[in-house]
Amino acid sequence: MLPEQRDPKRHDQAPYAAPAGPTAREELALVLVAAEQPLWVREIAAFALGCAGDRRAFEALVLLLNYRDPARCATAAYALARLRDPRTARAAAALATNRLRTAYALHPVRLLAELRAPESVPALLSTLERLLAAQDRHLPIALACVEGLGVLGDSRAVPVLTAARDDARLRKAADRALALCTGQPAAGPRSSA
Repeated sequence: MLPEQRDPKRHDQAPYAAPAGPTAREELALVLVAAEQPLWVREIAAFALGCAGDRRAFEALVLLLNYRDPARCATAAYALARLRDPRTARAAAALATNRLRTAYALHPVRLLAELRAPESVPALLSTLERLLAAQDRHLPIALACVEGLGVLGDSRAVPVLTAARDDARLRKAADRALALCTGQPAAGPRSSA
């Protein structure tokens, strides 16, 4: 079924959900470069190709990861994690550390933690350090950095996670992350005295 034949009102039509073979993947790849395709059609094609490990979806998925719509970012991150393209971590790190895109960095940050690539820890450290120094901390992004650093369990994160404990909103997550990075039990609550 070609994209222009799909009835958007019919939910039982899922032509791009699981490309069955090379022919289906070729059709999906053509959708990515065809003129005048709606964004949702390209998104579905890129998602299906990415989940199938077809690297022709990479550029479209990175574009969607950089999109302002959180749902599009989430689906792109999911597919990129399954794509296994070596360029993914560099792209996610560039988006996560971009000062002008901080409000939209949640999914790139989470993707970096999932990828466990060499770029992951430096990008998350850089982003979290910048957020801790800023007045507007973009709490969801800072929290995702803290959690991601905990998942990665790299001892290089200890100083910045220790600094994150100074923000009451990040303290619990920072304690858990520190425990994962150091192999020590999570710290108890701080006394106010």
